[in-house]
Amino acid sequence: MDPKAKTVLQLLGVICFMGALTVAAVPFYDWFCRVTGFGGATVQADAGSDVILDQEIRIRFAANTARDMPWEFRPMEPHVDIRIGETGLAFYEAYNPTSEPIAGTASFNVAPFDVGGYFVKIACFCFELQVLQPGERVEMPVTFFVDPEILDDPTVRDTPAITLSYTFHVTDMPENDDYAALDAGN
Repeated sequence: MDPKAKTVLQLLGVICFMGALTVAAVPFYDWFCRVTGFGGATVQADAGSDVILDQEIRIRFAANTARDMPWEFRPMEPHVDIRIGETGLAFYEAYNPTSEPIAGTASFNVAPFDVGGYFVKIACFCFELQVLQPGERVEMPVTFFVDPEILDDPTVRDTPAITLSYTFHVTDMPENDDYAALDAGN
């Protein structure tokens, strides 16, 4: 094989591999964080805590978009103060200012990273496909609580605030049949 052709094939292989990594980044990040606890991966629960303490903790909210995501995305309020164990509810707002439908998926993290195991999400929009029509604005809720066991861990019990941060990434639009099912659910 001609050395130039071989080099071109190798470069095309690298480009295809990098493209595949880009497509798999959000689901891989989700899996990686859940397995390792990296990036402040949180715990999931079906219901709130049975124990609510008198001690409060501040939960801050942050919102970002990936470089190629044209949406406007923000928390509806910068923070809430809740009692440890109390169920909190926060809303994020996303807006599509473009003239095209855009699909997106949000990844998240919690800081400081060590408290991720004590920040429990009951319901969340993260890692779920969201499709916004041109000019559409939506509010997306997050329900959570801080596990009272945080006070038993000497490395994090004095944490004054926890930051919940989401980043929205552009996702491929679903196929026509899948898109119709998503649109019918709204």
